[in-house]
Amino acid sequence: MNPVAKILQLARYPVKSMRGESLSATTPTLQGVPEDRRYAFVQAASRSAFPWLTARQLPELLRCKPAVEAEEPGEVVVAVTTPDGRKLPIDSEELGREIETRSGRVLFLLHDGRGSYDAAPISLISRQTVACIAEESGTEVNPWRFHPNLLVDLQDGAAFEELNWVGRILRIGDTARVATTEADQRCVMITLDPETAISSPSVLRSVVQQHNQCAGVYGTILTPGEVRIGDAISLEI
Repeated sequence: MNPVAKILQLARYPVKSMRGESLSATTPTLQGVPEDRRYAFVQAASRSAFPWLTARQLPELLRCKPAVEAEEPGEVVVAVTTPDGRKLPIDSEELGREIETRSGRVLFLLHDGRGSYDAAPISLISRQTVACIAEESGTEVNPWRFHPNLLVDLQDGAAFEELNWVGRILRIGDTARVATTEADQRCVMITLDPETAISSPSVLRSVVQQHNQCAGVYGTILTPGEVRIGDAISLEI
């Protein structure tokens, strides 16, 4: 198998729609990257298929920095650093009240060991795609805007080449195997700067008008295994 890409960045998002946490290595399972999107704030009055509170309703969520501070079997501790520098346990009343007040919604904190994913447990986008969208939209190159678990560097392919992987199986590192299931159809989330939460509508406009609203791909884990920054990615079939 010839490598088609290598991993540049690994990340998880312990709280859905908050800032990501960088990793040097991880071992994805059938439920995705450990502790990825395991917590989410849910709108209590929502009866939709997408009840979570996200930065679409409260952009300031992106300025909150969650971190997994302990990760032992049966014990996971997550803390959130607020935009004003306070460090609060994810399940603290103070944090919950503050997010409720700022969002103007009644919320409850959901802890789901399977992860609160939009479509699939793994999201991947290439450096080339990120750079192309930045150039087209007149914004700075920032992969965090797209909330990927894996940022990859294509060996020979051009921007958006990863869309051609849909329906194929990726071998990552020595043992991990990922089935790419669908293209990632983007929404207003990518317009929000991941650090300031300031909106740049030109980002989504670029993706919608020039790339059929798609940037990056979703996948599911077929075979668990450790993956590391720098690992090669090959197409199995």
